[in-house]
Amino acid sequence: MAKTADLFIRAEHADLIKKLNAWDIAYHQNDAPVVDDATYDAAKKRALEIESEYPELAQNGASTHVGAAPSAKFKTYPHSVPMLSISDVFDETEVADWFNKLPNKDLFIELKVDGVSYAARYENGVLIRALTRGSGVAGEDITENIKTIRDIPQKLTGEYPDVIEVRGEVYMMRDDFVALNAAATENGDKVFANPRNAAAGSLRQINPKITAARRLSAFGYTYGEVSKKTWKTQSEYFDRLESWGFKTTRHWARHAQNIGEIQAMYNDIILSRADIPFDIDGLVIKVNDVATQEKMGARANSPRWEVAYKFPAARAITLLRGITVQVGRTGVLTPVAELEPINIGGVVVSRATLHNADEIARLGVRVGDKVTVQRAGDVIPQIIGVAESAPDAAPFEFPTKCPVCGGDVVRADGAVAFRCINTLACPAQRIGELEHFVSRAGFDIDGIGVKQLELFTERGWIKNPADIFTLVERHGNEIKRLEGFGEKSVNNLNTAIKKSQKIELARFLTAIGIPDVGKTTAKLLAKHFGNLDALRTATIDDLIAIDGIGDTMAHEIYSFFRNERNIAVINEILKYVTIKSHENKTIKSDVSGKKIVLTGTLTNYSRDAAREILERMGAIVQSSVSAKTDIVLAGTDAGSKLTRAQELGITIWDESEFERAIKNAGVTDGTR
Repeated sequence: MAKTADLFIRAEHADLIKKLNAWDIAYHQNDAPVVDDATYDAAKKRALEIESEYPELAQNGASTHVGAAPSAKFKTYPHSVPMLSISDVFDETEVADWFNKLPNKDLFIELKVDGVSYAARYENGVLIRALTRGSGVAGEDITENIKTIRDIPQKLTGEYPDVIEVRGEVYMMRDDFVALNAAATENGDKVFANPRNAAAGSLRQINPKITAARRLSAFGYTYGEVSKKTWKTQSEYFDRLESWGFKTTRHWARHAQNIGEIQAMYNDIILSRADIPFDIDGLVIKVNDVATQEKMGARANSPRWEVAYKFPAARAITLLRGITVQVGRTGVLTPVAELEPINIGGVVVSRATLHNADEIARLGVRVGDKVTVQRAGDVIPQIIGVAESAPDAAPFEFPTKCPVCGGDVVRADGAVAFRCINTLACPAQRIGELEHFVSRAGFDIDGIGVKQLELFTERGWIKNPADIFTLVERHGNEIKRLEGFGEKSVNNLNTAIKKSQKIELARFLTAIGIPDVGKTTAKLLAKHFGNLDALRTATIDDLIAIDGIGDTMAHEIYSFFRNERNIAVINEILKYVTIKSHENKTIKSDVSGKKIVLTGTLTNYSRDAAREILERMGAIVQSSVSAKTDIVLAGTDAGSKLTRAQELGITIWDESEFERAIKNAGVTDGTR
């Protein structure tokens, strides 16, 4: 007898289906995904688990759902044969569970191209109509757009059935994607996050001329309606596709008869993924024999005879093309990995941090290696290991001179970072300092970015941050004559500068660039001292007494406010700026006074928004987990911090518990 779902299970399932439907509309209709693949896959997997245990919930659930309803922008037509999705598997165990149930173990394995599905119907060899997947039952008419893609023939060659519906994937080559975004940036147009979004947005244009200009590519890989099959296997069908004029992924395809051969291909493709000139997100494993496929049939939304073996969303292997060294606003030299572009979790990554010289030595990375890159949530991509070493590659030598100004580079005893000591004359530090000063976290001055700062400093109009407040007064007429400026933009800039001249203490402290003091520490200092004068006269002992300020940071803050250059610049800034004394805006709540650590990615809140809400509720938000931590708020892709919290027996909250605390505190949240 089937189990009956209780109220809590029903609520969880309904919430999952609501999210999946919204995400499907964003992905399939709007070509603008709002979550990464890992988040979507985890939610769908959980919904399917619930539906497997409680079949009563399967109707209109994840088990029967494919894609999203077609957009009203296009005419729609029914698919003559339903266009199903493919069930996902994520590890060797799940592959084995599927494989062991197969009546025929001869498999054909293809690349899972990360693009947009299409169905092209041919009658007597002539393209009659092309549709998107849509809901799986009906799709959008994209015939005129499909005709612009050179890889999809408008007339078949060779011998072909009277009626054949070829199905495949429209995608964008990685080089074409980079060129599209470069042109878009130059023209001030929309920039796409990844090739899949670019392909989807290009294919679903009302004007086919736009589609034609986007350099789309396509593969054929399966079929819908067919009047007569002349192939007995999937491999033979690839032969037919190529004879008709289609491209296929045969170059990368393999046959397999056991789990070991499947896993060998999986491992090989992960290692060579960056060498493939288009994005893939896994493998598609199919029973090769067509007769067996037909006997096995399909579930409500997916065939039983094939699965998609998905790659981990947060990691990928790619080529390390070079290592460049950047100089930050405090003079710290940071090595950056220049990578062969690769799609990780829905974002094309071409650079990753290597942190410092010690990290390069620890990882043993050398230019030419294939490296494993990790990206999780809003964390900067980082290299976590070498997957395949390049033969005869030389170790990286850290520069002894600043790559920007040529000044000496030093490393203090016990310090990790190398710094350029040419503080006042190094252009990288000056621009970095000014950029930080005007950023959203600081004075938040619209109309001044890196390009403007470089322009104004080159002309000598800005020599230190205080010069910004008299910039328009002194040089307004000259700025109006510059390319890209005019009366209106200068007036807007002047308005933004004046608006910034009243600032909260925490934002002021963030803006002036005290070493190691970010937004969190700035808020801590503002809350403790209340005004700037009290902080400027604080002793090292006063600073160390604050929970969250260590000995090293206390010395940095103390030294900063006693440096003659800093004193002069701050005094100059204060001629134009009014600092609002800190007001304690916190409210009593369940988390007042509790030490909380955030980890992973929340669905409804950015990291900054969650931090701000917790601080308004009186919590102390920390960056690392220790025995003194009270709560760890864990989203998806939570890593070592969650593991550490579990080891220490610390209370762990998911997003629903966080929202319950917000509701109990009566916080009105406008930061989602």
